[in-house]
Amino acid sequence: MDLRALRYFVETVRQNSFTVAAERLHVTQSTVSKMIRQLEDEIGQPLLIREGRQVRLTDVGHILFERGQEALGVVRELSREVTDLTALTRGELTVGMPPMVNLLFSPVVKAFCERHPGLRLTLQENGGQVIEQQVASGELEVGVTLLPANPCLALSTRSFGRYPILVVGPRHAAWAREPAVNLTALRDEPLVLLPDDFSLTRRLRDAFSEARLEPRIAAQSGQWDFLVAMAAAGLGTTLMPAPLLARLHIGDELAVRPLADPSIDWNVALIWKPGRYMSHAARAWLVICGEILNTERIG
Repeated sequence: MDLRALRYFVETVRQNSFTVAAERLHVTQSTVSKMIRQLEDEIGQPLLIREGRQVRLTDVGHILFERGQEALGVVRELSREVTDLTALTRGELTVGMPPMVNLLFSPVVKAFCERHPGLRLTLQENGGQVIEQQVASGELEVGVTLLPANPCLALSTRSFGRYPILVVGPRHAAWAREPAVNLTALRDEPLVLLPDDFSLTRRLRDAFSEARLEPRIAAQSGQWDFLVAMAAAGLGTTLMPAPLLARLHIGDELAVRPLADPSIDWNVALIWKPGRYMSHAARAWLVICGEILNTERIG
């Protein structure tokens, strides 16, 4: 059904006049008459009984008038909602965020909420590998992970910071005697690491495998402060990105050394799926990340 014809019909009934309806619609009277005749032809029933300059509804016309007003109301509401989304005055966005990374995004979240108070922002915490899969499948529009991302997923990435990985553990550990630590020095050391679905653990496992070493994993936890606490309790050695370690109080019982060979950095990046429709809210998120985090396009 032609929405314009429906609008002309509803306005004619409201004004009880073809002439007045044409004036309100800014068209000729003959145009209004023609569109209503087309509507009657499409329905196969008369809608109006013309009585001089006034009109009266048929029983079918009554039904169409009531439902037509509802339909036109829905169209107007849809138009308003689309305008609101485009103008970023309403909507929602979910961003995949590894727990260890979220503290870097505090200024971004603050700016996003201040600039777009009508948008509801949700940070969904998960390991980097899980987030990569969610973005690739379309479950999430944007997320954060560590580079390199899984190349099989063909994600677009934008790096916003590279940070060194530090070895943290008891001062009596053999590796603590050196200014920097090689991976081979951790061969027989009990390790406390993040779970396997975290990107940092994936990179560390790959590095051990390349060195033909089998890591001795004593415990795993998704809480980075708990990993440091376990190291302080003498349960093993952990590997921690420098920005996270800087936020913790490191006591005298712990040694901290850079991981030198292989040199693994904590390269944090935004990710999204190229060629897929991206909402206005997701685009706004990337813009603000670029402004605040000074992002550098990687791929």
